[in-house]
Amino acid sequence: MAGGKLSPRQKMINLMYLVFIAMLALNMSKEVLSAFGLMNEKLTSANEKTTLRNDQAYASMEVKASENTDKYGPLNENAKTVKQLSSDFNSYLTDLKSRMMATVSDVNDYEVMDKGDFLDELFFKGDRYTTEGQEFIDKITEYRDGVTAVLDSFPEVKEAVEERFDTGDEDGKVKNRDNRPVDWLDYHFKGFPLVASLTKITQMQTDVKTTEEDVLSIMLAGQLAQEVSMTNYTTLLEQPKSAYYAGEKFDGNIVLGRKDATTRPNKVDVKLDGRQLEEDKDYVIEDGRVKLTVNAGTPGDHTLEGNLIFDQDGEQIEVPVNSTFATITKPNAAVISADKMNVVYRGVSNPMTISIPGIPDNKVSASAPGLSKSRGSRYIMNPGKGRTVKITASGTLPDGQRVSSSNEFRIKDIPRPSGTVRGEFGEVKMPRRNLEIATVGAILEDFDFDLNLAISGFKFKVPGQPTVQVRGNKLDGRAKSALQRAKRGEAVQFFDIEAYITNNRSYKLKKVSPVVVELTN
Repeated sequence: MAGGKLSPRQKMINLMYLVFIAMLALNMSKEVLSAFGLMNEKLTSANEKTTLRNDQAYASMEVKASENTDKYGPLNENAKTVKQLSSDFNSYLTDLKSRMMATVSDVNDYEVMDKGDFLDELFFKGDRYTTEGQEFIDKITEYRDGVTAVLDSFPEVKEAVEERFDTGDEDGKVKNRDNRPVDWLDYHFKGFPLVASLTKITQMQTDVKTTEEDVLSIMLAGQLAQEVSMTNYTTLLEQPKSAYYAGEKFDGNIVLGRKDATTRPNKVDVKLDGRQLEEDKDYVIEDGRVKLTVNAGTPGDHTLEGNLIFDQDGEQIEVPVNSTFATITKPNAAVISADKMNVVYRGVSNPMTISIPGIPDNKVSASAPGLSKSRGSRYIMNPGKGRTVKITASGTLPDGQRVSSSNEFRIKDIPRPSGTVRGEFGEVKMPRRNLEIATVGAILEDFDFDLNLAISGFKFKVPGQPTVQVRGNKLDGRAKSALQRAKRGEAVQFFDIEAYITNNRSYKLKKVSPVVVELTN
């Protein structure tokens, strides 16, 4: 433009045009840089607001999970996973932005952020990625795959996440404006001004916040739709008491698991023991409940089965009814039985069961000398003196009537223990050496209680030798000396064995049977 056979004046005019065009281009470049900076500010501000909304949604999910673990527990665990992945990725991007901004003196002067040297040097080395460049790609992939892994039930959100964090095809390539494949990282970040790359990374943080918002929204909306749908309702049998008497009116209610006044079935197709129930005669519908007014019937179990039918979205939804209730004969006496025998033994804790049919255990009381309640219908009897004990049980029926009954039990002492040597009782054959180290004990033959008996002493007799008094449960030196004088085939005796119950030494056992041992050598 300034060459050729032009006059000096024309050359000057052409040169001025070049300068003017350059100035316009320079101004436009500064305006574009400022525009990117302003966009970055708006994205950053929007991200802060979205973060607050997401934190509130996470907290709401946490509360719902604490109130109903079965319903919201799995959703809350998935939400926690998304939250952690998002937090880690967002922290990485924030740190990268901090490193970028550390290269400029004034973070608010966007017009000086026209160079792309920082990311070009950080991400690229010739035609290859640096370690930091590959890490950037890996962080995006890790976040995308981690979030989509918990979104199998929400394909629409899963697809959106995959699009937001797409890093190209299998080879990491995308098509440029000339429809030629180039590396994803080259296409988006190589050679761009610093402020443009900064805005892109902030936009990526916006995508992270939006992903969290979408995930939480779809999870809560999906659960709400599931709750509202009639296909997820079940029925419960609501009744004032657990059992009914023959001839008594059964005043229970069949209700939905989630009930309110607006939940009213369009049709009730329910049978009681095979008989179709009729409205106003056998039941009435009120407050969303099918209130039964049928007779409780004869003693035994009765079955309610059928369907509650609701109109929903032009279709009829059937909610199955399958419940039972029991009718029992009205009691006039308590049932009291010993768990192991028809007597109670002095010196031991006798377990007993005391109940009245048709009355809850917490409404039954029992009394007798030595009787104490363990839990529920379980009692412990520790009889004292005397030959019998009378146990009285009483309770109040649901209709307010008082029921009381008494049973008398015999009191027996613990039977006579049998002495043992080496665990054997009666007449025993044993080598002399074995007898020297054997332990003297006592057992209760054919006794229903396992009592731990211990020996405090006994008398030992060898034919032709003085009787030896022994303390403890083994032969002492004097007894062993007497044993050495016994001949082969002679019978030695253990008698006056002193036994006691280890956890009840105050109880005096009957005299222990002696043990006779024939020496085999």
